[in-house]
Amino acid sequence: MNEKLAIDGGTPVRDKFLVFGTPTLGDEEIAEVVDTLRSGWIGMGPKVARFEEQFRDYIGCSHAVAVSSCTAGLHLCLVVHNIGPGDEVITSPLTFVATANVILHQGARPIFVDIDPHTLNIDPNRIEAAITPRTRAIIPVHFGGLSCDMDAIMDVARRHNLIVIEDAAHAVGTRYHGQLVGATPGSLASFSFYANKNITTAEGGMITTEDPVAAGKLLVYRQHGMDRDAWQRFQVRQKDFCDFVAPGYKYNLTDLQASLGIHQLRKLPSFQDAREQLAAQYDAAFDELSSVQRQFRPTSAGDRHALHLYVLIVDTDQLTAPRNKVIMALRAENIGATLHYTAVHLLDYYQHLGYRRGDCPVAEHVSEHILSLPLVPTMTPSDADDVISAVRKVLTAYKR
Repeated sequence: MNEKLAIDGGTPVRDKFLVFGTPTLGDEEIAEVVDTLRSGWIGMGPKVARFEEQFRDYIGCSHAVAVSSCTAGLHLCLVVHNIGPGDEVITSPLTFVATANVILHQGARPIFVDIDPHTLNIDPNRIEAAITPRTRAIIPVHFGGLSCDMDAIMDVARRHNLIVIEDAAHAVGTRYHGQLVGATPGSLASFSFYANKNITTAEGGMITTEDPVAAGKLLVYRQHGMDRDAWQRFQVRQKDFCDFVAPGYKYNLTDLQASLGIHQLRKLPSFQDAREQLAAQYDAAFDELSSVQRQFRPTSAGDRHALHLYVLIVDTDQLTAPRNKVIMALRAENIGATLHYTAVHLLDYYQHLGYRRGDCPVAEHVSEHILSLPLVPTMTPSDADDVISAVRKVLTAYKR
């Protein structure tokens, strides 16, 4: 007999709610923030520069430019390449809406190319058919922390003279063919340090590139178009009058935020190990369930999934409840399950722009059957057992 679900008045699997994306912060981050507060310099200054240098060395790239968010980074990458009205930018529909919004901000049009059903990343075999004389760029999204097939994407881009801007919001620590995402020659990559990401600065992001010209423009555009930032001017004894050489934005990171990032980056290897141990615990349990599928996980030694997201694709044909009901049932069991993402072209605003159901059928199917489970380094094996128990309980109760 099925155990009564908490959503129907039964006893939850656990007493305390397991939050989806709790940040993992320690005494080192707190001490660094306090040091910054006492220093008298809390805006963009020496700690941002230190964080940029450390991130550049970690990725193995030539340039790293800290910004206020991954969204700001993606926008600036379009700005410095003069993408604007009349242009088209190819991207994935299975992403957070910001990926497409920044294209609209520039007056360009997002062109959604369907995803591979196993990787959940943009299908490189479909990109070429979407290219028109108006196409200027491709924004591949490394969904969940799994790298896109960058060799294939870069090959298409080179043959059609297209810019590649990687949405690496999920991909801090992701490896592709032995190389960390963010060091691909010929592309720019924008990372996120939002509160629930693999490392956090509360809010913030980083752009990496091998292109010194693009890096120079990014430095100018991230802070109003000034030719020198505030910290540079502060270090000069006499009044240093700056000039404004471009119509820039207020997209800079602060030293308060970088204070977190400096230590988060150092802890990233241990965070990644913890995520992999928890994911292995999930894998062993969920591989036995016929009603769910997992995102592809690379097995090559040179590839690494960053495991920002642990997603399940629910086969609702085997269940009596839709995906949203499954998520709500898990949350009633005090498991912070959530959704990543509704396909962008199905969102209300994008429907008003003329995008239609049927444009990307694979992404549509996935976005209606996918759910994300808690996966953070502070979780214990017991926490993971609770998640597993809740998933089994809910899927058993709803089994057709």
